[in-house]
Amino acid sequence: MVEVRLENLTKKFGDFTAVNKLNLTIKDGEFLVLLGPSGCGKTTTLRMIAGLEEPTEGKIYFGDRDVTYLPPKDRNISMVFQSYAVWPHMTVYDNIAFPLKIKKVPKEEIDKKVRWAAELLQIENLLDRYPAQLSGGQRQRVAVARAIVVEPDVLLMDEPLSNLDAKLRVAMRAEIKKLQQRLKVTTIYVTHDQVEAMTMGDRIAVMNQGKLLQVGPPTEVYLNPKSVFVATFIGAPEMNILEVSVRENHLEGRGFKIELPQDIMDLLKDYMGKDVLFGIRPEHMIIEGIGEMAHMKRTTKVKGRVDFVEALGTDTIVHVVIGDELIKVKLPGHIPLEVGKEVNVVMDVDRIHIFDKSTEEAIV
Repeated sequence: MVEVRLENLTKKFGDFTAVNKLNLTIKDGEFLVLLGPSGCGKTTTLRMIAGLEEPTEGKIYFGDRDVTYLPPKDRNISMVFQSYAVWPHMTVYDNIAFPLKIKKVPKEEIDKKVRWAAELLQIENLLDRYPAQLSGGQRQRVAVARAIVVEPDVLLMDEPLSNLDAKLRVAMRAEIKKLQQRLKVTTIYVTHDQVEAMTMGDRIAVMNQGKLLQVGPPTEVYLNPKSVFVATFIGAPEMNILEVSVRENHLEGRGFKIELPQDIMDLLKDYMGKDVLFGIRPEHMIIEGIGEMAHMKRTTKVKGRVDFVEALGTDTIVHVVIGDELIKVKLPGHIPLEVGKEVNVVMDVDRIHIFDKSTEEAIV
């Protein structure tokens, strides 16, 4: 196990910059998730850490050791890919043993380590089978077992659950996280799934267009996004974003007003008369008369009309028109609301976000 440090890491493919001056430290034994949409540079970053891509600029350190230009075999890393990448002509036992045989580990030790890894992944009864005889989840367990059997300093995972069905993904998330906590191996996990990131990561590093936008524990990134991109990428449904103008004692949108306490308006004094972006998550609002307000210390109300109701069983997503804008309100349980009904949307003032319109960076 080691600390991984990336310093000004940059990767260019011709004129295209895939990763742009990335600075990031992954702590010894930490489970860090690289999160972002397709093409944001997260997989390229992982491949540079693995030694499969050579950086255009910057350095990669494992502890105090500069590994920037070392081949993968000299880095003591293991990687689990999106595809299961198991050898179809080998048994489960031989698939798991393969990296140990390459390293010419003694046969007795190979057997001991294979059985140890298989037991951890609960596939010890499958060692004599071939991949074609396994389910997708079982093949992914084989891939993970093969990765940990060499006891790597760094474990790299590139969207390893994306080929599994939804129910199995949820189960495997928990198993991989518990396995990492047991092994205490430094792990870097790439995904575009914000639910995976929130449930698995000790910290999340959000990337977009090759740049690192924010790093922090999942709850911190969720509650205090530093930009509109982070705010809308994390959370389901995504954060409501409304364009408003700053007035003396309120925010004015297209056909609606949002009154806010003076302490918040004071933070916006440099934006007086200017447009800003107002954000609030669907779960940080309720419909007046429906839902619990006790957890809200300060509130503000906006009049609206119910436009559509998504009944999800455990939750209800209410689409509400306020002025000329449409927002979503997430309420717990089954809420039978009539389309067209006039309602008051109650907002938790301490959970609002305001962003600079031009930079899209957080002001409040």
